[in-house]
Amino acid sequence: MKCSVLFIEILIFGINFSSGEYVYNVNYVDVPVDHFSFTNNATFKLRYLINSSYWNNDGPIFFYTGNEGDINTFAQNSGFIWEIAPSFKALIVFCEHRYYGTSLPFGDKSFSDPIYVGYLHSAQALADFVYVIDHIQTLNGNGEDDSKNPVIAFGGSYGGMLSSWLRMKYPSSVLGAVASSAPILQFETPCDVFSSIVTSVFRTSSETNDCADVIKKSWSALRNVTGSAEGRQWLTKTWKLCDTLKDNDVEVLFNWLQDVYGNLAMVNYPYPTSFLSTLPANPVKAFCSKLPVTTHKPKPLIEELGRALNIYTNYTKQTKCVNITKSSWGGIDDFAWNFQACTEMIMPMCSTKRDMFEEQAWNYTKFSQDCYEVWKVHIARPNLAIREYGGKHLAAASNIIFTNGLMDPWSGGGVLQNVSRSVYAIVMPDTAHHLDLRGYNIADPPSVLNARYHIQVVIRKWIRTYYREYLNMYYH
Repeated sequence: MKCSVLFIEILIFGINFSSGEYVYNVNYVDVPVDHFSFTNNATFKLRYLINSSYWNNDGPIFFYTGNEGDINTFAQNSGFIWEIAPSFKALIVFCEHRYYGTSLPFGDKSFSDPIYVGYLHSAQALADFVYVIDHIQTLNGNGEDDSKNPVIAFGGSYGGMLSSWLRMKYPSSVLGAVASSAPILQFETPCDVFSSIVTSVFRTSSETNDCADVIKKSWSALRNVTGSAEGRQWLTKTWKLCDTLKDNDVEVLFNWLQDVYGNLAMVNYPYPTSFLSTLPANPVKAFCSKLPVTTHKPKPLIEELGRALNIYTNYTKQTKCVNITKSSWGGIDDFAWNFQACTEMIMPMCSTKRDMFEEQAWNYTKFSQDCYEVWKVHIARPNLAIREYGGKHLAAASNIIFTNGLMDPWSGGGVLQNVSRSVYAIVMPDTAHHLDLRGYNIADPPSVLNARYHIQVVIRKWIRTYYREYLNMYYH
């Protein structure tokens, strides 16, 4: 490994302590629109964030595989990577996923027609990541025949899926992967698992009542009230909706509520956060405390539910009205993700009478029709992700750490048991969605602290082996 002069584009600083934010340089690299075509030579600018404050040129590259949103959001909410980088003397890179943030292959036209949006695909994104990794290796003087800096991929949620798949598909580019809350098995998991875990989180977070049972009863109350124009107008005023609720908006409202409940369970962190929304510590518990169930009559019950929903929609008391047509996912781009969910990321979802949601079966035909109405694309390969990445067949994989919190609704589609001597599963019973990737907080449960410790031990083992066996060097 040569100790070349640090290339000039990454002379930057580490943490802006005055603002509490992580800082980095913003760079772009031209990548192919279609990595798998010999007839399309078009390129676009893919954004990546980079920080060399802790790097000594010989250290590893910590490479975050971007999710379904602006890459800045994930850089600011993945403090674990920043905290361990100094001890590893690592270069930090956060790479944006194509079609998210500013990495739009066709600019404003990117979502205007299937001919443009059709290149939004995880396989293309993985190839983008490899392209950026090669670009950075080359900038550091590592050519085809030179020793390269070992790369450890990190990712949470969909980003965690990508980090694990990046290691599986491109092991020559990535030495190992840390996949936090990565539901890579969700494609072939029973469709009610997500709803079941959300229900469990709300049920166990209730102190004076069964919060999940109250929510279950609220659906019929909402159906009752929204069945008339007068009732819809009353609900609009009571919940301070931005737009008057119309008959064809009722299903939009119900879908929005389901997303809110799922999001509350996902980010049910033990301290205040502002990842998907500005929330207090233990937001599900805070929500349930606002739902005392003094009555089961429709309107009073809905009034109490509205006050509880303020935990998610207006905790800061700065929101003037509630917009149910706006994404409830905060910094996540659910519009672009919907295309992926309609094409390659088809994860069957349903709920049963045992859940706190309305009973709803998985209807592939309706799902396909709804997707076609939005995107004008027919789903020809519903099992594409399983065929592309192997699904449950992980025996050939290596050097991957899967971490899951059992309070996370997505853990039902996660890898919860060790697959082999080099594919590990770390389970945190009392933890929500990729809490282990966040920065240290005094409220972190012991299971998270333990997971972070073991992740570092394993990464160091991977890197030491790489340096010893491939570079004939000693790594501390």
